[in-house]
Amino acid sequence: MARYLDVHPVDPQPRSITQAVATLRDGGLLAYPTDSGYALGAALGNQSAKDRIRDIRRLDDKHHYTLVCADFAQLGHFVHVDNAVFRAVKASTPGPYTFILPATGEVPRKLLHPKKKTVGVRIPEHPVVRALLAELGEPMLTSTLILPGESEPMTDGWQVKEELDHVVDVVIDSGECGSEPTTVVDLSGDGAEVLRVGAGDPGRFQA
Repeated sequence: MARYLDVHPVDPQPRSITQAVATLRDGGLLAYPTDSGYALGAALGNQSAKDRIRDIRRLDDKHHYTLVCADFAQLGHFVHVDNAVFRAVKASTPGPYTFILPATGEVPRKLLHPKKKTVGVRIPEHPVVRALLAELGEPMLTSTLILPGESEPMTDGWQVKEELDHVVDVVIDSGECGSEPTTVVDLSGDGAEVLRVGAGDPGRFQA
């Protein structure tokens, strides 16, 4: 049965954040609110939690897992960013975008796209996520909590608890969160390719 943490949406209680991060460090799986609906989160090198995310969402091997980063400096340790990409990503973060970029050697191999050697990265704008990342001290492996057969992320903490009570370890509820998934932009090739239109305006990445 998942632990249910009721967390303030603007000033997250340090005790609750510490409990959630302790679960991550112990190999657990979180369901947590973001500016783009709920997401599933795990520690970076936790292969078993990655497998649990895959099973919950029924993902295939081509799915891009995402690293949620605290800031642009942290993001730069895990993906290669040239000058043109730097400007595009910098102008869009923090916010509801996920960017697909070539991974550096800091990213565990099993998180990479098997052929492209890329990974998703994002910097969310949500106080609870920022508090989690500050306490954790490194990016969190994540995937938007879109259940099989659905096109939108889950947005209600209590419903998440009821649906996923036996497959996640902690559910964080901070009231209302974003209701649209991130806009996913692949910047790993010669130009920008919008793979999913979501909460972020895709116009700046479309010719």
